[in-house]
Amino acid sequence: MPKSKPVSIELKGPVDKPTWETEVATTDGAAHTVRVDAVTGKADKAQAKKDEDADDKRELADRLRKATVTAQQAAETATGKTKGTVSSIELEDSDGGAPKWSVDVVTTDDWNKTTFDIDATNRKILREHVDKD
Repeated sequence: MPKSKPVSIELKGPVDKPTWETEVATTDGAAHTVRVDAVTGKADKAQAKKDEDADDKRELADRLRKATVTAQQAAETATGKTKGTVSSIELEDSDGGAPKWSVDVVTTDDWNKTTFDIDATNRKILREHVDKD
């Protein structure tokens, strides 16, 4: 989608055909889903989110406007702290109203998942949680 920014990226699907399920949004908060083959990089056509109402769009547009840290920068912050592979990233609201990126990093030596909440305005790590299940 031209002039859109990623707001959610998650690795999904079976091991033999992994897919990045990506949500992108324009500055007015209109969201679209794009599926990308995780092996070839080939993207499907963007599909508009059907369950998004005017309030959802307004909230997403507000989050995008406030977020000065990109998804890539948030991923770099997380992997700079824990070496591994990013398996999901999502732009969310924090308790204080400022946007945050929630980033999951999986370490392939022990398959632990570490979730980082990263302030989307200054890249500060707000929370770090290791899931060893």
